[in-house]
Amino acid sequence: MCAPETGAVLDICCSYGINAALLNHDLTLDDLYDHYTSPRASAMTTDELAAWDREFYRARRRPDAVPVFGLDAASNAVAYAREVGLLDEAFGENLEVAPPSAALLRPARRVRLITVTGGASFLSSRTFRPLLESAEAPVWVASLVLRTGSYRPIAECLESFGLVTEKATPHTFVQRRFTSPQERRFAVESVASAGEDPRGKETDGHFHTAAHLSRPAEDTVSFPVTDLVRAS
Repeated sequence: MCAPETGAVLDICCSYGINAALLNHDLTLDDLYDHYTSPRASAMTTDELAAWDREFYRARRRPDAVPVFGLDAASNAVAYAREVGLLDEAFGENLEVAPPSAALLRPARRVRLITVTGGASFLSSRTFRPLLESAEAPVWVASLVLRTGSYRPIAECLESFGLVTEKATPHTFVQRRFTSPQERRFAVESVASAGEDPRGKETDGHFHTAAHLSRPAEDTVSFPVTDLVRAS
């Protein structure tokens, strides 16, 4: 779907391009933790780190790498990801507050997969609708959604474009640890109010997400979600 000559991935709320780093390079998340917390990285200026990162990612680039576009309100973050070669296109825009630029809509025509792994709680149809209207072929949307909120409004928007949303159960995925007892209490109460069980997940000190995959109906049959999403 996303071969260089036919399509691309759009990572929404991409920040510094970590998803692109993992998708297109022979790296794990632990490798990235080691890289960026190393004494060498800590001693570098931003320019020095950018030069080091360009070599770091170039040496680990997968031969089957696919084009990745990044969208995030943090313009400095996406600019850095573009500079070091993680993103093929980078857009520092917030579609929740302003319509997309023409510069974004042009490459959006190539998008075949949209990913969101950290920002679904901040998004609505205002972000997704213009992107899907621009796409020239059916798009898959893969989202990791915090269990403290509802994905229903976004799923309804995607449904209007013929995409069927499936939630991969019973798997959940750790997002981050809580920063305070108040945050933990909020998460536990919100998950319980949504009819989910927080025991062994939010009660143990971390936000958890659920994977939602939205695709054309025929693709849900050809590629069952149970074959695509596995426990972390």
